[in-house]
Amino acid sequence: MFHVLLDGRMVGPYDRRTIVGMRIKKTLTSEHVLVGVDGGKLTVAELIGQRPTKPFAPERSGSFSLVQATFTAALLGVQGKGVDIPAFKGEVEARVQAGVLRIAGRFRKGLGWKEDRVKLVLADVVHARVKGTQVDLWLRTAETRPGQFQHVTLEMFTHESAGELVDWLPGATPWPESADRAAATPERRALWVTGLAIGAVVLVLLVLLVVVLGPRRMF
Repeated sequence: MFHVLLDGRMVGPYDRRTIVGMRIKKTLTSEHVLVGVDGGKLTVAELIGQRPTKPFAPERSGSFSLVQATFTAALLGVQGKGVDIPAFKGEVEARVQAGVLRIAGRFRKGLGWKEDRVKLVLADVVHARVKGTQVDLWLRTAETRPGQFQHVTLEMFTHESAGELVDWLPGATPWPESADRAAATPERRALWVTGLAIGAVVLVLLVLLVVVLGPRRMF
């Protein structure tokens, strides 16, 4: 359990899971200071960088793979068809091992929670991008439609962890900026058309108002 130093006062206490959730929702930043029950201080980033006392351990087979790197992360979103990724909530464990990125965490199922894991083949990651503390991955698998990608976004909590994860993807190339511009152009065009339509409606209402109120002012 930890108290959080906010504006010179301590609030809480909160457990690790709650603090991670507050960081995901950006209620806390990585630089916020925590005070433990023993009086020791550490930042949110330092707490998240520590391995949880009860790591995720869902397994589908008894095979052993050499773990090359382990990160604390959060799944922010998945777009497109490809790997069946559960809607993990809160903290997840991202583990690089034997050519795959293993993501383990909890997700809601019915009225309860279930723990599971999914493996992303590193060779399937075509593009990767670091944006602050977030990592965007674009995957192409056998289930992906031709010419499209499955887009996975992870929150790594620190810029250093985001960079280290991408370093394990030597085959991934940077996401082309032209693709972002192409995706943004239809959105800007839609906003422009919507604004024009709203302006036309307002103009018509003003004309009707003048027509209705004009004769009354003459009497």
